[in-house]
Amino acid sequence: MTKENLPRISFFGIGLMGLPMAARISLAGYPLTVWNRTRAKAEPLIEAGAQIASMPDAARSADIVITMLEDGPVVLQVITAILPFLRPGTLVVDMSSTRQSEAIQIHDVLKNSHVSFLDAPVSGGVLGAEAGTLAIMAGGEVSDFERAKPILTVMGRPTRVGPAGCGQIAKLCNQLIVGGTISIVAEALLLAQAGGADPAAVRAAIRGGFAESRILDVHGQRMLDRNFIPGGQVKSQVKDLDNVLAAASDAELQLPVTSLVTELYHHIRETHAMADQSAALLALEELNPGKRVGHAKDRF
Repeated sequence: MTKENLPRISFFGIGLMGLPMAARISLAGYPLTVWNRTRAKAEPLIEAGAQIASMPDAARSADIVITMLEDGPVVLQVITAILPFLRPGTLVVDMSSTRQSEAIQIHDVLKNSHVSFLDAPVSGGVLGAEAGTLAIMAGGEVSDFERAKPILTVMGRPTRVGPAGCGQIAKLCNQLIVGGTISIVAEALLLAQAGGADPAAVRAAIRGGFAESRILDVHGQRMLDRNFIPGGQVKSQVKDLDNVLAAASDAELQLPVTSLVTELYHHIRETHAMADQSAALLALEELNPGKRVGHAKDRF
């Protein structure tokens, strides 16, 4: 398929994740227009072949709109602003992390204007976005998913998990596991240190057993290095865990472990909102004065 026959993509939201995601789309040959509130953040995409446009012009030109924004209210604000400029038949793919109720609300708003919708949040962080290995969880009609799948595949591994809103539920399940596992890894390393063992050696010893995980690999090493320079940020984990508890409440569920983990992240957000999620270790150390993993200087 020639570039002239490819769908025209407009990408709204060029942040830590949006920048590498949009770059991969443009470098794959898709005609790409981008919009960001702060234009300077989008300018590196010009070298990748993208055009920067105003919000109305980006909306008008699109066959498929992709949004990667801070949270549900911001997504709804942007969708409301561009809706008058979207052509019937346009497909909007929101890859932000929102509440399920917000995704369904956006779906209903767009449906009334004959615009299709997928909620397709992602997991994998900045490294996954750069490598094109994101896990992409999509909710929406099968036909809309198939239409978006070639573009989504440029960014990672897309899976349809159900109707509109279900992508967000899948992402919340992911974040529940991620947030909880990061906290448990922090507890394990702090226990190893406090008990007189070498925490790096303990981590190496348990790898390959049932405790092995991507979290132990990546975030365990971050904790040992005390490297809290952000990939995924504490403030994002707080938002996601709050959304998990909201979804649980809507489903009339109690999630006691997630409630405790959410409290831990709320505590560290007060001082290190922009730090990497592995800064959960810092919150744990504050609960245990005088106890600390390793001797390196903290990096933010």
